[in-house]
Amino acid sequence: MVGEIRRVVTGHDDKGNATVLSDGPAPFIHINPKNPNDCSTDLWRTSNIPSQILSEHEEPTLGPRRQMPTINGTVIRINRFAPESEEIRNMSVEDARLAFQALGNEPASTFGRGGHHPLMHRTETIDYAIILSGEITMILDDQDVHLKAGDTVIQCGTNHAWSNRSKEVCEVLFVLIDGKFDEELISKITDRK
Repeated sequence: MVGEIRRVVTGHDDKGNATVLSDGPAPFIHINPKNPNDCSTDLWRTSNIPSQILSEHEEPTLGPRRQMPTINGTVIRINRFAPESEEIRNMSVEDARLAFQALGNEPASTFGRGGHHPLMHRTETIDYAIILSGEITMILDDQDVHLKAGDTVIQCGTNHAWSNRSKEVCEVLFVLIDGKFDEELISKITDRK
């Protein structure tokens, strides 16, 4: 199945010994309805820092699709980016807004408000992105950065989009960490609009 990723979750048995609690496919996969080769698999979520370590955790990834971590939370997911289609490149501002609405984060979309690619967005997070396979272009306000397997990006709340301009699928591991914009940065971001 597209997006199926084996996830092994450890915990503790009733004697406090380390043990495997589950070993199987991660249960939450979001498949893009317009392109089934484009999907994201949420592997785990935390909701506070420090995260409470329990003997056994309830499944944290189920429920409606959420792009962002909760306040003081984290998300780890693997996104599978199919080669970018003409349909993506030709999206309207309304189409882009609806795409982010489907991800549960409509306000993140910046297309038509400074973003020059339909999937441009900004989130109030620090994101670690590790390219696992393939290649992808990170689009920023004034530059494009070509990335390939093994490259790592630390995305610090910047306006950006991901564009797979190759002919192969690209897989990227993301860790999203809840953040807060500095007041001085907020005024600079606001001035750009």
